[in-house]
Amino acid sequence: METALQFLSDYGYAAVYGLLTLGIVGVPVPDEILMTAVGYLTLIGTMKLSYAILFSFAGAMSGMMISYAIGHKAGRPLLDRYGKWVGMKPARIAKVEGWMNKYGAISIMIGYFIPGFRHVTCYLCGIGRMPLRKYISFASVGALVWCVIFIMMGRVIGHVNS
Repeated sequence: METALQFLSDYGYAAVYGLLTLGIVGVPVPDEILMTAVGYLTLIGTMKLSYAILFSFAGAMSGMMISYAIGHKAGRPLLDRYGKWVGMKPARIAKVEGWMNKYGAISIMIGYFIPGFRHVTCYLCGIGRMPLRKYISFASVGALVWCVIFIMMGRVIGHVNS
């Protein structure tokens, strides 16, 4: 943990932005741990709370937009071609698209709090051709709430442990 805190201290907001962007896209970055560490760094004064929220929100949204774009451009052709090998046959794809059309917007906000699921919903929204304006509206609310909650949890945990 000391190494991660040192890395965040050295590279600051750029590290928060970059790591969160990569984490949301699906690179194995422990997003929740990252955000609680950022919260702790705001508590001890290494980072400013407002900037930490701003850069974490921007990183989350960037990752979500990249995932949406990949799903929108390449997702359906990849599923049509290779989906049968991962259990995504046309009937299941249609079922998932129907579910996303019905619950996609709310699943973005709620799914943000379920590790692994938040990554998949972004791609599925792109594959399902959710309107971009609707996607951005719900994704931004979910991202902001998630960022604030985990940063504040890091502050509380840091306060309790000091």
